[in-house]
Order: sequence, then C-alpha cells, then structure tokens
Amino acid sequence: MRAPRSNPISDPRINRVLERLHKQARNQLPGLLLNYGAAALLMKLGYRPTEHVRTDYHRDKLIPIDPDQGWLIYLLCRSLKARRVVEFGTSFGVSTLYLAAAMRDQGGDGIVIGTEIEPTKAEKARAHFAEAGVSELIDLREGDALQTLADCGGPVDFLLVDGWVHLAEPIIRLMAPQLRPGAMVVCDNVGHFPAAFADYLAFIRNPANGFVSALLPLRSGTEISVKI
Repeated sequence: MRAPRSNPISDPRINRVLERLHKQARNQLPGLLLNYGAAALLMKLGYRPTEHVRTDYHRDKLIPIDPDQGWLIYLLCRSLKARRVVEFGTSFGVSTLYLAAAMRDQGGDGIVIGTEIEPTKAEKARAHFAEAGVSELIDLREGDALQTLADCGGPVDFLLVDGWVHLAEPIIRLMAPQLRPGAMVVCDNVGHFPAAFADYLAFIRNPANGFVSALLPLRSGTEISVKI
C-alpha cells in the first residue's frame, strides 16, 4: 500500500493558497489538453499559431508545477540553506510560494527573484503572495527574463526553469555564471517535451559547461542539475 503523502510546509496561509491554486489548475487541465491536441492537428495541416494567439490563450492558465515537484524544490532549497533563489516563469506564483516557504522556514532572510512578462499574471501573483503573507520574501520582476535576470545581485543558490520552452537554453546560459558552485537547477516539462528541450539538455548535460545532470521521473520527467 502506498504511504500517505506528507506536506513538509507547515505555514497554513501558504498551504491554503497553494491548495486553491492547484485545484484551479486541475480544473483547467481538460481544456488545456483539448487545446493542445487541436493545435497539434492544425500544425500537421500547416497552421502555425502566432505568438499573440498563444499568449492570449495562456493568459488565464496556471500550468504550475505539481505538489510533488513543489515539495521537492522546497526541500532542495532547505538542504542548500538557499538565500538567493531564482525562478524563470512565475505565472500566477505557485512555484514561487513553495520557494518563499523555504526562505521563511529557514530564517526569513532569503529572497526569491521571479520574472513574468505578462502584466496581468504578475498582478495576480502579487495578490497571491500578499494573501499567503510572503510578499517581503519575493522580488517579482516584470518583463523579458533575458533582461530582468541579467543581474541577480549575487551568487544564486537555486534556479527553477519553468517558462517558455524556447527560452530555457538562453536562460541557463544567462544564469550559469551567476550560479554558485553546488547550486541546483530544476527544469520542468522535460519529459513531456524532450525534443523542444534538446538545446537546453545539450547544454546542461555537457560536463564542459560545469554541470552534472539527471532526469527524474516527476511529472513524466524533471531535469535536476548541480553546478560543480
């Protein structure tokens, strides 16, 4: 019999917001799957949706990491005693809350640097941070991540890559010099879209770039890497 799941986060305010947002994401999932299936069929027929069309559709979609991944990044940050954490792709702030929980539970003097290009998502994320009582632990930067993350203010302990797939490889190249030795990188959705992540994986799995890396079976495949 499978052991019961155990949530390592003790803050009830954070957990209440996370539970509500995860439920909202689950309710959106059937529509997302239908949309992606239709899009794949249209692409086979030669139709390529514009960036504007894709952005409009995803404007109210959460598409967050799942709770198991959230607990993993919480525990990784705790084990690293992380003080400067960065995430690419804040969206509505689900993953940010897991990271902020880690910052709070190990003393409250760390910072989570997030980035979000869509203003309406950034606004809602900030409301979720306030509701969970962690706004002071988060620096949410609006705009192009290749600009907002160009200078994170010091050595970074942990990086979450969970934004637009085509930016994953440019982001890791931008962030690699800012990661301290021993820093960890978690990249979501690799198992779902291995071909789309080919450039990212070629970089992160090449020892010459200073990382060791492995694919773990979380949500069909989550890449976890350590800067050495």
